[in-house]
Amino acid sequence: MSDQVDVVVVGLGPGGEFAAGALAEAGLDVVGVEAELVGGECPYWGCVPSKMMIRAGNALAEAGRVPFLAGEEKAVADWSRVADRVRAEATGGWNDEPAADRLAAKGMRLVRERGRLAGSGRVTVGDRTFQARRGIVLATGSRPRIPPVAGLEETPYWTNRDAIAAEEMPASMLVLGGGAIGVELAQVFARFGCAVTILEGQDRLLSQEEPEAGDLAAQVLRAAGVTVRTGARAAQIDHDGTTFEALLEGGLEPLRAERLLVATGRRTDLAALAVDTVGIDPAAPAVRTDGQMRVGEGLWAVGDITGRGAFTHVSMYQARIAVRDILGEPGPDADYRALPRVTFTDPEIAAVGLTERQARDQGLRVRTAVVPIASSARGLVHGPGNEGFIKLVEDSDRGVLVGATSAGPTGGEVLYGLNVAVHTEVPTGHLKHMIYTYPTFHRTVEAALYALR
Repeated sequence: MSDQVDVVVVGLGPGGEFAAGALAEAGLDVVGVEAELVGGECPYWGCVPSKMMIRAGNALAEAGRVPFLAGEEKAVADWSRVADRVRAEATGGWNDEPAADRLAAKGMRLVRERGRLAGSGRVTVGDRTFQARRGIVLATGSRPRIPPVAGLEETPYWTNRDAIAAEEMPASMLVLGGGAIGVELAQVFARFGCAVTILEGQDRLLSQEEPEAGDLAAQVLRAAGVTVRTGARAAQIDHDGTTFEALLEGGLEPLRAERLLVATGRRTDLAALAVDTVGIDPAAPAVRTDGQMRVGEGLWAVGDITGRGAFTHVSMYQARIAVRDILGEPGPDADYRALPRVTFTDPEIAAVGLTERQARDQGLRVRTAVVPIASSARGLVHGPGNEGFIKLVEDSDRGVLVGATSAGPTGGEVLYGLNVAVHTEVPTGHLKHMIYTYPTFHRTVEAALYALR
């Protein structure tokens, strides 16, 4: 059976859901295809519930830092209450009917199956084929990357979804991977009494960020009781029914834990989309798009599968551009120079644009500065928990920032001004001439500007 429609959106994560809803509101005949939950990873297993867990862990830590709250930790150290809230509020009990109803109200038709391309302008869903008059939007997201460690696939390991849905706190947990997901969940679980060990193959945590960021993450995790092992890799994983054992490369002492969380990044699965039917290599790590998110004639892609970062804000940004292009409205190309990202540990580690290494690798002459948050008046007032820093990376030839890191309490919020500066290429001379509110954490940005060398 074949249906003629205007647009087919394959995958209804944040970007796909936005695109489908916006195009349907514009009067187009839109079919949205989603095999799992409408809304994707973010509201059910990613951004929203994980930040609830992090908020609970932060409150627990703060209760132990502030003198008049000291001793109140036990009052909030109840994992079952956290798990209940995650289930009831963050995910709606993993029920996507409200999201599906919102899209239906906008005029989109939902098909709850997996979709595959079937040549130019065509998507097959089960025994149905949809012929798209205006185009197809691919927004199928990504899934956890499982490393090829001997024995791992035969064990009941956790991914981030399992960790988020955990109703009971394990006594111990081994985390494979020291990226954002690994360090965030490691800190939360450790704060609720789990003995956590992180195993990271690179020389430092958060290896895609500034070295200072990785050092800070290791420092605060160790302070929370987490064992951090960098430069070490698992050679084999075994499970005896109750305990995981990780044998390490180089014959190092094995690691054992009740649970194993695999947090070694995410990957796309282009082969499952049958992209070869439209001339795309199914083994490619991502779908290449132009500045208007076009893959080819009548085909757009947004979100994780474009390889621009597995972030909700990127998929939403790209979806707006794709919708505009499909509707024939002019607008600028996608601009990733000031791509922001935040690791929601305590302290938060936020960054935008290029790291110092990336800037130098691009041949830029740079000046940098690193100023600790604790040196500011607000850092002094904040006291315990004020670990962090501001790092600036300036293109010295042009006198503009090309990258920055804001690590500290509310580091993700402090990043906003730096994001604007990088995106709009505000001269550092102008930034120095600003008035910075006293006493705030962002006054450290002013100190860093004057420290550029």
